[in-house]
Amino acid sequence: MRNGTPYTSQDAREALQFLDPGTDRESWVRVLMAGKAAGLSEDDAISWSANAPNFKSERDVASVWRSIKPEGGIGAGTLIHMARAAGWKGQHGPESTHRHIRPSRPVSVPQTADAGRRALSPADAWAACATATASHPYIVAKQGRSDGLRVVKQGYRAGWLVVPVVPLGQTEPVSLQYIAPPDVAAKLKAEGKPGKQNHKDAPMAGVFIVGELEQGGTAYLCEGISAAWACWRATGRAAVVCFGCGRVGRVAAELRQRDASARLVLVPDVGKEKDAEAIAREVGALYVTIPEGWPVNSDVNDLAQRDGDDVLEVLLSNAREPSKPEPRFKLLGSADLHALPPLAWCVRGVLPALGLGSVYGPSSSGKSFLTLDMAAAIAEGREWFGYRVNAAPVVYCALEGEAGFRLRVEAWEQANRRKLPDGLRLVLQPFKLTEPQDVADMAAAVCGAGNGAVTILDTLNRAAPEADENASADMGRILEAAKELQRLTGGLVVAVHHSGKDATKGLRGHSSLFAALDAAVEVTRDGDRRQWKVAKAKDGADGEAHPFKLRVVELAPDSDGEPVTSCVVCRDESATEVRQVKVPQGGNQRLVYEGIRDLFKGGLTGKPGAPPLRPCIELEAAVSAGASRLTCPTDKRTSRAREAITGLIARGVLGLNEGWLWTA
Repeated sequence: MRNGTPYTSQDAREALQFLDPGTDRESWVRVLMAGKAAGLSEDDAISWSANAPNFKSERDVASVWRSIKPEGGIGAGTLIHMARAAGWKGQHGPESTHRHIRPSRPVSVPQTADAGRRALSPADAWAACATATASHPYIVAKQGRSDGLRVVKQGYRAGWLVVPVVPLGQTEPVSLQYIAPPDVAAKLKAEGKPGKQNHKDAPMAGVFIVGELEQGGTAYLCEGISAAWACWRATGRAAVVCFGCGRVGRVAAELRQRDASARLVLVPDVGKEKDAEAIAREVGALYVTIPEGWPVNSDVNDLAQRDGDDVLEVLLSNAREPSKPEPRFKLLGSADLHALPPLAWCVRGVLPALGLGSVYGPSSSGKSFLTLDMAAAIAEGREWFGYRVNAAPVVYCALEGEAGFRLRVEAWEQANRRKLPDGLRLVLQPFKLTEPQDVADMAAAVCGAGNGAVTILDTLNRAAPEADENASADMGRILEAAKELQRLTGGLVVAVHHSGKDATKGLRGHSSLFAALDAAVEVTRDGDRRQWKVAKAKDGADGEAHPFKLRVVELAPDSDGEPVTSCVVCRDESATEVRQVKVPQGGNQRLVYEGIRDLFKGGLTGKPGAPPLRPCIELEAAVSAGASRLTCPTDKRTSRAREAITGLIARGVLGLNEGWLWTA
């Protein structure tokens, strides 16, 4: 009661507004219990709680409110006691020492159209505030001005300064910023709470302008109002409050759109200089930086209060232009080219360390056997066909003939008398380049194998089974996916692929595939003769042929006792034991072959590398016999005979190993 007059629920509602809804949860529940005892409604509880920075949801408030029992032990007088402790004086003079609240039908406080279930709108909250004066503690502390500002009259924010947030060109606030007096802000900071708070659920989509904007004039863009006051005080020019560094870019762009001739100067807090320079470059503005030595988040108001407005005026007058961005296209001279790092190789002259590559050839040419051998060499860092190799992890995706791949590995280990290198890992599950998730997952697996790994897809067709290789659009998607895999792994991606029906035209499918490759290895076969050559390599040695054989390796019999075999790659040295020169046109090969054919009748068997029981003759004897059949000048016959024998070996007519020839 007040002098015998009982408090009403409206009095309780008024008292509630003096309490801080952002308090700890136990105190907050205690306020709700006292409010329910005083006759307040659930809507009153939600409306009050929604103003708290730690507000969870209306459902949370309603759940707690409905759980409160009428006989909860906390009476209505507790609410009045807490409100008086927070500064509430009531509306009807001195209070009696004996008070009680008379419950009455709840009366709604004028709010939004949502019947009290939401906090006051920015416009209603602004209308309920009093005009600020120059004596406000924050204004005094920051040497500011009260023009255009207001002060909260009651509630837990009573005495807080209110800054309206108004869109450019409009007059009504769309949000508000509440600034606590310095002593209150210090207490809040100690509790881990901000001394500046924005109006709940009202985006800060506007500005506050200190001074007057002039067409074509200077405007200083600041994060907060204290910096804006300092800029206006030092120069007399308009200063625009953007309400945070995240809003500066948008405000600057809007001001530039409204006034192309305006001199915009960005005034960032310490620590935001790079962001300000980037924005200034984008909108054609200037920017300033506070001298070194100031802590992060200091602003020009701090500078002016320590060193004076004249120092700030000099700083603002020397606003700088942002540095020009690096040109997109860099022009290089001879010295620049020489300074570039050399091309990194995986297999020197054959496969680069980064990019897209391919090993291709017709079916049964031995390209997969060759690729496995190459993969093992890369994983070991072992020389391959005479080419230096830089060791790298390898992930081999055996997507074709998965069941037989185990046998290939067994054959390689048996022939090389060692286990497959630890750096070579195999993937036998299906994989689709056309599935982005597959690409991402494969990249994660490859990266787990180590940095700069080589990823081998055997074959490209199995990695994109639903794509039309001949269609430009489909091949484009395949290539983009392969490039994405390469980008994610940071290494080399090699696709094993088939050649077309006409092997002379290279890879099967759309021509964009070969054009997109950084390197390509072509594998060919003529009977039992196989060779590979570099079909494409940037700064590599394309065109040089490298003969190889597939040697059969007998493995352990299967469960039925049947023999099991596979193959391994080995270099074919036979064609290199005769000088490697171009086979001349004409009938020399035929003449030489006729001259040595009879020698095989008396040849010896069991020579290394030759088929069992196949007669062999010595190379030098064959050269002499062949030379005797030629009709060219005497001093040319021996060399021409060697050339003819080389051609016969290359064509697969003759075989050669360790100086012994045999008919293939």
